[in-house]
Amino acid sequence: MDQQSAVVVIDMITTYDHPDANLLLPSVEKAVPRIANLLERTRKHRVPVIYVNDNFGQWRSHHGEILETALSGPRSDLIEPIRPDEESLFVVKARHSIFYETPLAYLLNQLGVNRVVLCGQVTEQCVLYSALDAHIRHLQVTVARDAVAHIHPDLAEAALQMMQTNMNAEIDDSGALKF
Repeated sequence: MDQQSAVVVIDMITTYDHPDANLLLPSVEKAVPRIANLLERTRKHRVPVIYVNDNFGQWRSHHGEILETALSGPRSDLIEPIRPDEESLFVVKARHSIFYETPLAYLLNQLGVNRVVLCGQVTEQCVLYSALDAHIRHLQVTVARDAVAHIHPDLAEAALQMMQTNMNAEIDDSGALKF
């Protein structure tokens, strides 16, 4: 079967105004340049890029409002290099998984996608839960190891191992991914 991929950017449009931000930020600072490079390569290959992002409990929020709030926040330097372009798709979520009560599965089906490449945050939370939900939907899962950010390094490594072992996910550096 031909492989139709989509790159999914998880929860990267944020103000970093939450209790674990100080633990998360060092990892985000390392991941952002790799995410930016991955997005550049992805867009050159005309692979769909889908941002799936928390709505932060703001039920009137839409992607433009979420982006503007993050860009006006204190860490806009982490948002600007990876901001959605005019071709990017955007799905708003309210829980950990990118699939939970979102239209993402329908969107991926409409695009003919059978492989999701996950990047973003947090490896041991939203990335892990999203990988599992993709796996149970019979999607091939790839995680860009250097383009995901974590709060707890030991839990992140365990999560990557679980994704690889239990979900048959491909775990590789972003620069090695093929489209």
